[in-house]
Amino acid sequence: MVLDLFKLDGKVAVVTGANTGLGQGMAVALAQAGAKVVLVGRRSCDETAGKIAAFGGECTQVLADLSLKESVQAVLSGALSAYGRVDILVNNAGIIKRCDAIDVSEQDWDAVINVNLKMVFLLSQAFARQFEKQNEGGKIINVCSMLSFQGGIRVPAYTASKSAVMGLTKALANEWAPKGIQVNAIAPGYMATNNTSQLRDDADRSEAIIERIPAGRWGTPEDMQGTVVYLASKASDYVNGYTVAVDGGWLAR
Repeated sequence: MVLDLFKLDGKVAVVTGANTGLGQGMAVALAQAGAKVVLVGRRSCDETAGKIAAFGGECTQVLADLSLKESVQAVLSGALSAYGRVDILVNNAGIIKRCDAIDVSEQDWDAVINVNLKMVFLLSQAFARQFEKQNEGGKIINVCSMLSFQGGIRVPAYTASKSAVMGLTKALANEWAPKGIQVNAIAPGYMATNNTSQLRDDADRSEAIIERIPAGRWGTPEDMQGTVVYLASKASDYVNGYTVAVDGGWLAR
């Protein structure tokens, strides 16, 4: 049956930035689809774990600061220690620093690029090596942005990082598809999360954004759930290097 293609029973999914927002929503969805989920966060993911426990799902936590290179091995080792294998990596963690481009410091530029781009590559590389050892393929899902397609305002480092992640998704897919590793991405639209609190608190800016979204509202973490399950499952085995926009129609406007 076709719906069986979306089941993740027996799979182990690792979600970075799983303590809140989009990461939390995606982690819960993967658990609901049957995966054992490794929740990765710089802070406790107890709230997410509670949501998963509420329906009898299984998860564990790995605390890691993804601005540090050594966290790559900590994340992978934590997942293997808990469940003995990995099948799905969701590179969701990211940071944003808003500032006029002319005033952006080198320190802030490096901080954003390091977490949003370099760590995505290093984690993907480490997990691809593990997938090869397991010899059963795997799924890597990167979280891009509307600013993978557009320039944005006052977020030059974030825009650069998210544009690069979309390109990196294609590059890794080209190399790893023959190994049975699918690399794809999701580009969320304007979502009601911590990262957009400044925009939503600005009544004029928030209204302007909503007016441009055909769906007429900000997105929610729940809006990401179907897409992440699809890209993590056998249903997407022939999808490689693609970025799916979950944006309420923003890009179509």
